[in-house]
Amino acid sequence: MKSFFKALILVPIALAVVLFAVANRAPVRVSFDPVSRDAPQFAFDVPLFAVVLAALAVGVLIGGFAAWLAQGKHRKAARRNRREAEALRAETQMLRSAVPDSALPALTNGRV
Repeated sequence: MKSFFKALILVPIALAVVLFAVANRAPVRVSFDPVSRDAPQFAFDVPLFAVVLAALAVGVLIGGFAAWLAQGKHRKAARRNRREAEALRAETQMLRSAVPDSALPALTNGRV
């Protein structure tokens, strides 16, 4: 069911991207020279759809990187909690191995 809904959303988006690419094949000049407008040093003629899709891809990458940076404190807390849980698990195992097996039922009933 999940794959059906995923396809229900992704197929129209993919179709729209393909239609956009076919409809906007005309070349546009992309210049990286802000000084010279007439004869720019770094200029490329690329299809319009490539410029738009590249801008979208760069935006997704920048957004993903920003989200990754923002979640750093949560990842750090998770690492700290995992280390603490492992230390406590090891301490519990050590204490259980130090207690004789005959004393374990008394410990679980709360009579100690």
